[in-house]
Amino acid sequence: MNSAWIYLLLAGLCEIVWAIGLKYTDGFSKLWPTVGTVIVMILSFILLAQAMRTLPVGTAYASWTGIGAVGTAILGMVLFNEPKDLVRLACIGLIIVGVLGLKFLAKE
Repeated sequence: MNSAWIYLLLAGLCEIVWAIGLKYTDGFSKLWPTVGTVIVMILSFILLAQAMRTLPVGTAYASWTGIGAVGTAILGMVLFNEPKDLVRLACIGLIIVGVLGLKFLAKE
């Protein structure tokens, strides 16, 4: 895996953290969860920008949002007891297939 994809993976993981962090900010009314969430947001964008130095913008952005969406959806199920029905899981699987397709099948 080249460095651009490593940056992208880290950016996606940060996106998961800040998306879940938003839940804990209570609409940005809690200071420390808000500060932590904003710091991780900034880090996520910095890492995404580094990945985009090499990767096509469409590939990088779609993969970043895909990683974030899948991770956030799964953590939502685990942390917040969100629905775990088969249709939801199948749709998450389709996002994973899309991100893997962009990584392994799309030309950079």
